Amino acid sequence: MLEAPAPVMHMLAFDTVGMRYADGTQALHAVSLAVPAGQFCVVLGSSGAGKSTLLRMVNGLVTPSSGTVCVAGVRVEPRALRGVRRRIGMIHQQFNLVQRATVATNVLCGALPEVSTAAALAGCFPAAFRRRACELVAQVGLDERHLHRRVRDLSGGQQQRVGIARAFMLDPAVVIADEPVASLDPRTSREVLDLLKRQARERGTTVLCSLHQVDLAREYADRIVALRHGRIVFDGPPAACQPSVLTAVYGQVPVPHAALREAAS
Repeated sequence: MLEAPAPVMHMLAFDTVGMRYADGTQALHAVSLAVPAGQFCVVLGSSGAGKSTLLRMVNGLVTPSSGTVCVAGVRVEPRALRGVRRRIGMIHQQFNLVQRATVATNVLCGALPEVSTAAALAGCFPAAFRRRACELVAQVGLDERHLHRRVRDLSGGQQQRVGIARAFMLDPAVVIADEPVASLDPRTSREVLDLLKRQARERGTTVLCSLHQVDLAREYADRIVALRHGRIVFDGPPAACQPSVLTAVYGQVPVPHAALREAAS
């Protein structure tokens, strides 16, 4: 009699992951991290800390030089990538949308892992996917008239709402959000993160989100993992991320996101 598979304890698992690029840059140093299902985990750090490298390992866009990455117990490696990527949604800093295409088309692109290339190029998405896209556009706060608007005519906040809708198109187990509000003002940043957290909670989705804004990390994270020079220097609840920790992360206590905007205005 075959034994039942062992239960998956964590949705994401990084085991002593290291990354050295071809130019000799050591982006990550033996990082070990486990993220349980349903957690909103923020990876905090300044530019060059290794945040994007860590996130891009989850869907195989970066292959670690050492160590392993697993998604729901499946090791991220070439032979498993197709299946792994079907379980992952991506939200990007610069939105990564097709600017000349409509909102509906961009959201439908989130279903590409389940649609043939020929069908996608011809715009032949199944009716169920079209209904799903319409539902998601409404859920992210855009009304029906936005479906046929070109993305290039939308504001930055509206474009990131489209990005969130696209990420949830296949009801992923994991959403990777790489600096999703870096180009947005403080109010819009909070609107986008409110939306992302709400959508994830309603679906039980695990979120790994990189940020450099400390105040936003404290406000939205269930857990903060802080990186400095490719090493974890803090891993704990937002309430424990005190000035001494931030000095270890940034070399000084950073100015809050909103205050920076006010000073520049």
